[in-house]
Amino acid sequence: MTELERTDTDPFAFDTPEAVPLRPFTDAGEAVAELKRLYDRSVGFLSRRFEEVLASGHSAERVRAFYPEISIATTTHARVDSRLAFGHVPRPGRYSATITRPDLFEGYLAEQVALLIKNHGQPVAIGDSSTPIPLHFAFPEGAYVDAARAERLHRPLRDIFDVPDLEATDDRIVNGTFKPKEGEGAPLAPFTAQRVDYSLHRLQHYTATHPKYFQNFVLFTNYQFYMDEFCMLARQMMAEGGRGYSAFIEPGNVVTPAGSLEPKEGTAPLRLPQMPAYHLVRDDCSGITMVNIGVGPSNAKTITDHVAVLRPHAWLMLGHCAGLRNSQELGDYVLAHAYVREDHVLDADLPIWVPIPALAEVQVALEQAVAEITGLSGYELKRIMRTGTVATIDNRNWELRDHHEPIERLSQSRAIGLDMESATIAANGFRFRVPYGTLLCVSDKPLHGELKLPGMATDFYKRQVAQHLRIGMRALELMSELPSERVHSRKLRSFTETAFQ
Repeated sequence: MTELERTDTDPFAFDTPEAVPLRPFTDAGEAVAELKRLYDRSVGFLSRRFEEVLASGHSAERVRAFYPEISIATTTHARVDSRLAFGHVPRPGRYSATITRPDLFEGYLAEQVALLIKNHGQPVAIGDSSTPIPLHFAFPEGAYVDAARAERLHRPLRDIFDVPDLEATDDRIVNGTFKPKEGEGAPLAPFTAQRVDYSLHRLQHYTATHPKYFQNFVLFTNYQFYMDEFCMLARQMMAEGGRGYSAFIEPGNVVTPAGSLEPKEGTAPLRLPQMPAYHLVRDDCSGITMVNIGVGPSNAKTITDHVAVLRPHAWLMLGHCAGLRNSQELGDYVLAHAYVREDHVLDADLPIWVPIPALAEVQVALEQAVAEITGLSGYELKRIMRTGTVATIDNRNWELRDHHEPIERLSQSRAIGLDMESATIAANGFRFRVPYGTLLCVSDKPLHGELKLPGMATDFYKRQVAQHLRIGMRALELMSELPSERVHSRKLRSFTETAFQ
């Protein structure tokens, strides 16, 4: 829904809560509490009125409630700590953001608001925005609404309630293409409330777990073997008291708390969702989420488009790749420090000429984790791990093409590994300002005639998956020990950035 002003010229009479004007706050906790109050007031109003309309079968008025808004106005070019990657606006002006689910984002909002107030010495203002909340987003993710009851209404549901407007649910802010209208403030956050709501509902659909269980450190993989190993390890950790994690969450919001052998709540789905997610939870959200994204760049883009609204601190790709060098052995690791992007799914959002840099904090954590888990270090580490360029393509059967042209390009790019997801995940991390990294495992060498036979494959997976997974988990644990301002790199910031991370 585009920004709509409260006006008396609309074709329907409106049933809406009394508008709450913007009010200044100098305390971040109080500001977030007001955001929660206003949001709960709006969604509560929509839920009540929806039930009343369904019960009566008609409504003479159009029902509307609004997202809360946070804004800040500055009049000075005063410099803030230049080491910070977020927490400040780039120049004088008015900046604002619509907010959804402040209960889910309470910790994140408190941090961002506190930095704004501290860095600019100005209060933030909280009140109702002019952006309506679509009815669909007023219900919790996964909520069930009886379609038969809705169909008995005397006129279409969208004539009574606001519905999602995909024309306004886009990524113009993070893509750097947002152009404010005359008199409109600049964006304060990378996503609008409606864009966030859209992704929260998509996450529930794709992963079969509630967004509240997602942790700030995320592993993506394209193999169920890794998920099976993650589940086995997580259940063992829960049985042994958690080892620093408070619970393990599986699809269906099945919760096994630390110290338990069996789940205590939730119901496993009859069938796994398209991209099942599993969560090793810490109370401060610094745990690990792992998602099986399946195969291909389209899936990789889809899931990262939605996880990004949760503002994680880092995500990593763990998977297999074709080793492109004869010196590599099956089971060797590839630490990506550059990418050849032939996945094509992000070409319209992030031009192919944009470089995707390696992030020092992530690279160091991954190399340190490989050293810790394998017991190798220094020059010896080079026996099993190579740092270099990974090529990501959108054709799984690339080997069946005439080899001359693709091999020439791969050689010119200095690629050492080839897969179908890593560059997509890294590029979307770059686009969404989410720190990213890739550690792959060489599973075959098609250019050199080394393809896995069934027996060899089984042996390889048994031997290598457990170690590879432990390396990925350890790397995320190392990053979770760093302050957030160390993890979020200034490399990912454009000329004009939102203050919210």
